[in-house]
Amino acid sequence: MIKTYRDLIVWQKSFQLVKITYTLTRHFPKSEIYGLVSQMQRCSVSIVSNIAEGYSRGHRQEYLQFLRVAFGSGSELETQMLIAKELKLISNNEFNEAFGLLTEVMKMLNVLIHKLNPSPLAPNP
Repeated sequence: MIKTYRDLIVWQKSFQLVKITYTLTRHFPKSEIYGLVSQMQRCSVSIVSNIAEGYSRGHRQEYLQFLRVAFGSGSELETQMLIAKELKLISNNEFNEAFGLLTEVMKMLNVLIHKLNPSPLAPNP
């Protein structure tokens, strides 16, 4: 039974993603501290934070909006991970682990958004 946002699997996996992202970026060059390091950390925190805030609002439309923001932050993080891999700031194994978890979170967010989204209005006759 879900009593709090912390009971949501998508929140739990997003929380893991934050930890992985911080671990990955810890080894980036100092020149990236205000670039990819900051961006990747902020995006990962945004995902989990928006899930929590949206759930806590108590209204479906607000929850949906926050889930959409979380999904957008996930897309940003995906792009940044691809950049980090391309620049060889992370290994293929590190990328695969982080990207796999991010992909899982994004799929879960997508399903949740679609389940909570009200059905479209019927066209007028």
